[in-house]
Amino acid sequence: MGSILNPDKENSFIRLANRENKYLFVDKTDFIEKTNKRLNEDNRFFAVTRPRRFGKTVTAHMLSAYYSKGYAGQNIFDNLKITNNEFKASYEKHLNKYDVIYIDMNTIDGLFDGYSNKKQKVDGVNDLVDYFEYSIIKELKSSSEFSECLEKHQIENTGLLETLLAITQDLNTKFIFIMDEWDLVYREYCNDEVLQKKFIKLLKNLFKADGGQVCFALAYLTGILPIKKYNSQSALNGFDEYNMLSPGDYAPYFGFTEDEVANIVKSPNCKVSHQDLKEWYEGYKIKGVDIYNPNSVCKAVTRNECISYWSGTSSNEEFVRLINMDFDGIKEDIINLIEGDEVTFSCANFQNDMVTIKDKNDVFSLLVCLGYLGCSETKNQYRKVAYVPNAEIKAVLMDIVREQNWYERMETIRRSENLLKAIRELDGTTVATIIQDIHNSSVVSLLDYNDEESLTYCVMTGLLWSTLDDYSYHREDQAGKGRVDLVYEPITRRQPLILIEFKYDDSAEEAIKQIKEKEYFKRYAGQYRNIILVGINYSTKTKDHQCLIEKLD
Repeated sequence: MGSILNPDKENSFIRLANRENKYLFVDKTDFIEKTNKRLNEDNRFFAVTRPRRFGKTVTAHMLSAYYSKGYAGQNIFDNLKITNNEFKASYEKHLNKYDVIYIDMNTIDGLFDGYSNKKQKVDGVNDLVDYFEYSIIKELKSSSEFSECLEKHQIENTGLLETLLAITQDLNTKFIFIMDEWDLVYREYCNDEVLQKKFIKLLKNLFKADGGQVCFALAYLTGILPIKKYNSQSALNGFDEYNMLSPGDYAPYFGFTEDEVANIVKSPNCKVSHQDLKEWYEGYKIKGVDIYNPNSVCKAVTRNECISYWSGTSSNEEFVRLINMDFDGIKEDIINLIEGDEVTFSCANFQNDMVTIKDKNDVFSLLVCLGYLGCSETKNQYRKVAYVPNAEIKAVLMDIVREQNWYERMETIRRSENLLKAIRELDGTTVATIIQDIHNSSVVSLLDYNDEESLTYCVMTGLLWSTLDDYSYHREDQAGKGRVDLVYEPITRRQPLILIEFKYDDSAEEAIKQIKEKEYFKRYAGQYRNIILVGINYSTKTKDHQCLIEKLD
């Protein structure tokens, strides 16, 4: 047994399944039943691509642990879903019955770095693709099961396909091929077109040629990017694809669902609320299923803190490059997306790589695949609607945007600064005018502007950028004799505390009166000397906003 052929070592799935406290283990082993139905069928080649930290590797490890002969007798799946009566016959039939070739492209890339630094090289192994092929052949030849066969056929300096064909035909066996991070060549070597074409040619020979078809009972690829297209044609069009732009039916198996998160928060070990987890990590709507980022949920529950964990998993250089490309209006689009707007785009001509970016449509297609944006479907399969899925991604994008040299020149940023300035100067007329402007923008037009919730959203959108460094906000905060609608609490005492009360078809005076009568300010009076009271009313008759601002004496 080796690391590539019939792996038998502990992996991420086995570690999760064996945890003593399993409240963070979400059992998705019924996915195996889906893959069993593909074995030796016409649809036995498929690829699932998702953004980083969406459980792709855990699922690949799960399939390896199930199919590989290397794990025979380890009882890894005892008491898991796949052993239920409805799956039992299929489960037992295929458990640890296959020769599995498991490829982690990150590992191959790391090993190739070490190989590149050696003085002595293997003849014909000059690049990552050569090393990929060489590594698999090396383990096949070192296998006691296959070595005699390969010696008999005098397989020496032949390629991977020829090696596999010799084994398959001589021993009447088929392999299961699992490749994690299949698209590494297109992400990490994005400017090396020669290497990319060489890699995709090797995969085409394995899975598209007649000879390769007979070698595999199943082939499963994971990655971030969909399979590369040349013009409008997929380079591996024999693969069924399930990606963020065309997700298919496997949404519940990659990421946590609403019900799965509900079960996690039931545990006494969980100290964060379901609502906080939803606000921070949900929002990827895939085929009608609301999906949470599983890695971030686990970290938030473990650390008892909902913050952005996704931002620390890789560099954001690619996002910066994309938004700074000279495509008309894309910077403003990103700002509007962060504020809650949506952008319609076409993915019809996206080439599924990080280089062939021709227009804004390609930028948004790539950002969806990378996980910076969510997308929902329209009646046209190629027209999608992009949006920022949750608070975690919103925080990441805001941090990136604020570092750009064009940030302070954006009209939206200036408007936000002017709104906060007007509140501090007790200028209710200017505040009402700015809120009216936000109300008439495309962001708020998405809402039914018919209640205080919509009005609250409008003001929060306006203050979004100007309060980033100096304030934290709270909605419906318990204070005095009730709950104040919106509070902006300064991080340092130098800034004023801002209490905001909303009215709908009433008056701003009544909003200020309520703040005073309910004594909302008393909770904060001992901490802050400078407290500003803001009353805002919207009239459905005149369609106008009214604002009254006072400083607490």
